[in-house]
Amino acid sequence: MAKIRTLFKDISPNEAGFTLVHEHLYSHPPLWKISGDPDLLLDDVEKNAQELKLFHKAGGKTIVDATTIDYGRSAKALIEIANKVPEVNIISVTGFNLGSYYEPWVYEYSLDDIVELLKRDITVGMEGTNARSGLLKIGTSYNYIMKVEEKTLRAAAKVHVELGTPIVSHTTLGTMAHEQIELLLDEGVDLGKVAFYHMDHNLDFWYQKKILEKGAYIVYDCTGKIKYGPEEWRINMLKRLIKAGFLEQLMIAGDTARRSYYKSYGGGPGLDYIPTKYINRLREEGFTQEMIDIIFIENTKRFLSW
Repeated sequence: MAKIRTLFKDISPNEAGFTLVHEHLYSHPPLWKISGDPDLLLDDVEKNAQELKLFHKAGGKTIVDATTIDYGRSAKALIEIANKVPEVNIISVTGFNLGSYYEPWVYEYSLDDIVELLKRDITVGMEGTNARSGLLKIGTSYNYIMKVEEKTLRAAAKVHVELGTPIVSHTTLGTMAHEQIELLLDEGVDLGKVAFYHMDHNLDFWYQKKILEKGAYIVYDCTGKIKYGPEEWRINMLKRLIKAGFLEQLMIAGDTARRSYYKSYGGGPGLDYIPTKYINRLREEGFTQEMIDIIFIENTKRFLSW
């Protein structure tokens, strides 16, 4: 029977409801990273829980915390947040973001060592807790793949093949998705259980069409971030992809990885931006309620289930 693995239990896909597949509820990136950009430190559990309550109040039901091991994931913090907002299903990831964030042990671990670590996070619990991961995450650098990134990618692929756990992928500025696909296929991965993040950093129709033709999902997660370009660009490309027949492989999120994106820290647009404002924009742009439900409910529950 298909299931979605949340922190504390497996739920039926039909329980997932309105879902955002790429957010950050807690993160403590490497010190060298936050010393140059302290806005990336999302470590106030109380404020993070307040933000999650805004998401729930706006109709949100399920959320993916995509913070990886190398980016300061904290099982303890996620448990605290989940206990403060039990109305929302939280799905955590196991895996890695970028080689430049890795601590020395990741380089030293063998591929088999990493496989066992990822499997333990999914089947037993993360960081000595009973909170389990429900997704695998991989990631590669801008326009190239480090050897150590290939190692962690292949490890995640092997766990996927064994357990069936879906995979989300960090693609730096929307690059290297095709190269990742080659490696994933080499390991026997079902591309119907792979979703590529940051595709709206690279609004190239041909590039995205080729990914979708192979059966994978793509995620637009710059929503609300006008510094990366106006919403019009993203919406127009979504329309084009839908016209080409790919509605059932599209997902949208906000990638709230900064304090300045959170209302609870005094910023915005906030975790409630997509359900309260962006969806209204989609309606005005000609998206039907059925299309919106497919993107935020049907596609997400199909992708997240295993």
